[in-house]
Amino acid sequence: MSQRHVTRWPIIGALVVGAAAAYPLVWRERCLTWGATPDEAHGEIAGDEYLPDADLISTRAIEIDAPAAVVWPWLVQMGSGRGGAYTYDWIENLFGLDMHSADHILPEFQRLDIGDAMPVGANGPRLRVVVLESERALVVQSEDERWVWAFSLRQSGGSTRLVSRNRIHLAGMSPAFRLGYSLVMEPGSLLMERKMLLGIKTRAERLAAGQGVTDA
Repeated sequence: MSQRHVTRWPIIGALVVGAAAAYPLVWRERCLTWGATPDEAHGEIAGDEYLPDADLISTRAIEIDAPAAVVWPWLVQMGSGRGGAYTYDWIENLFGLDMHSADHILPEFQRLDIGDAMPVGANGPRLRVVVLESERALVVQSEDERWVWAFSLRQSGGSTRLVSRNRIHLAGMSPAFRLGYSLVMEPGSLLMERKMLLGIKTRAERLAAGQGVTDA
């Protein structure tokens, strides 16, 4: 190994340590509230009551130039072996989640009821529907009750604000696990969820334009 490469490692290490130290103070709030307004980030939405003492809450949002009726079907069909998650399929499938993001509405997956499962891979957590308000709110909860994922749709004119909130319970986990989760999983979740929200936006806006949908 050359002297140049040897001297680079302390610099790289210092940069990594510096970034990790700065994350809680500089980047964490932005990471956990990407796209959300202050009211959206700190306000109540359907599903909060299912895990009120969550240790970690992320609220991310996006503006979609389409009515809620056009956004809603993309949420209903989400899941492994269904419509996918509209994010980076290749990353999801590295973990065996069998995600294949659909680019059209799948009629066979448009019926969803309270108690139905939204699968996340054959061996992943099973998420059960606990709130279902057509074109307004969809909330699922893991069977171990440690994770609640809520979607809220708020239409104004012909546009819709789509808010995605994750509530996670980390009680019983070691301090080292919590630190690692914060530094690795939180940025990772932003990467995947941002792609998901943008994927839903692209699909809904394309569908709205193709159908000539207007505000009712």
